Amino acid sequence: MSSLKVSARRALAAAVLAAALGLPLAPTAYAEECKPDDQACLDKEANAKEAKEIEEKQKKTEEAAGQADKDIKDVGKKLEECPPSSDSCMGRLTSGKGAAEEKGVEDMTETISTYRPEPADNAQSAVTSTCAGFPGSLPQGSNDPGTSPFPASQLCSLLGS
Repeated sequence: MSSLKVSARRALAAAVLAAALGLPLAPTAYAEECKPDDQACLDKEANAKEAKEIEEKQKKTEEAAGQADKDIKDVGKKLEECPPSSDSCMGRLTSGKGAAEEKGVEDMTETISTYRPEPADNAQSAVTSTCAGFPGSLPQGSNDPGTSPFPASQLCSLLGS
């Protein structure tokens, strides 16, 4: 008889808690469908649906929180192994995924910013070397003043070579 009283008290406590939280007392699946004008039944169905969605979201949140807690503990362990004053140790910690690519981008940025095509400050040497080799690479007759509208030799003489 006492186990019956205990189960009755538990059921009553669950009913009071469910009512306080606005949760339905019946299972989420109802044996009968609600009539369009039965607002109480419609409310129960809506509450049951909302409770299920909330429960699913809460489960996902708890899983995410558990993973975040694990990640934080892992990082804490790594930091305990490595004193902040140790550059080499901290470098190992930070050389995780993406660090090599980031270093490569920094190196390439430096290379590009310091690159100067030859000649960087001497245009005359560029003109001289171009005028020495360029006319020979043109088709025959392009350097002849009679057949070419603007011969390469004339251009080179205008450029000072």
